[in-house]
Amino acid sequence: MYILNIFLVAVLSYLIGSIPTAYIFGKVLKGIDIRQHGSGNVGATNAFRVLGKKVGVTVLVLDILKGVIPVAVISGFFTPDVNVRIVAALAAVAGHNWTCFLQFKGGKGIATTLGVLIGLTIALPVIRLAVALCVLSWLLCFIITAYISVSSMLAAILLPVLMVVVGAPFSMIFLSILFCLFVIFRHRPNMQRLLKGQEPKVPLPFHKPRQ
Repeated sequence: MYILNIFLVAVLSYLIGSIPTAYIFGKVLKGIDIRQHGSGNVGATNAFRVLGKKVGVTVLVLDILKGVIPVAVISGFFTPDVNVRIVAALAAVAGHNWTCFLQFKGGKGIATTLGVLIGLTIALPVIRLAVALCVLSWLLCFIITAYISVSSMLAAILLPVLMVVVGAPFSMIFLSILFCLFVIFRHRPNMQRLLKGQEPKVPLPFHKPRQ
């Protein structure tokens, strides 16, 4: 029964994570395939650029919920086991990154990763400080650089370090390492653009535009 619960949680979490929200909004609202516009990514950042701020915020919230619901609701329905929640977290992020609805090509997983971390803080209070500091590091880096990609990679690298510092369980440290690898792997095109000076910044009001 325990193995069956793990299997069901993993499948349901993957399917929820796989819902391509930015793609759906692009098709429904503008009749476009968002993969053919902007960065071509199926995530909240590209939704902001292509579909506008309101839709971008909506996609961001929904992508976060794609992580929260599998970890906090779906896995909790089957079993309170923390390790099953970790399986749900991994499956949800994998679903967003490699969605079965778009030929296994999805987003970069930042919003959904944040969602699963929020969900995990419910069952693992010990990681709350690490998650909070990780979010804060993302925010500070973004304010300083105006690069979402750089902020996301920095937060991803800091995540496993912070998990070790707060004394998180080994399973959580291992999961955070996987998330870090996911983020770095999915941001390879961004790193190439950064090296070429072609990575777009978010136009923050206190940043001077490029000459």
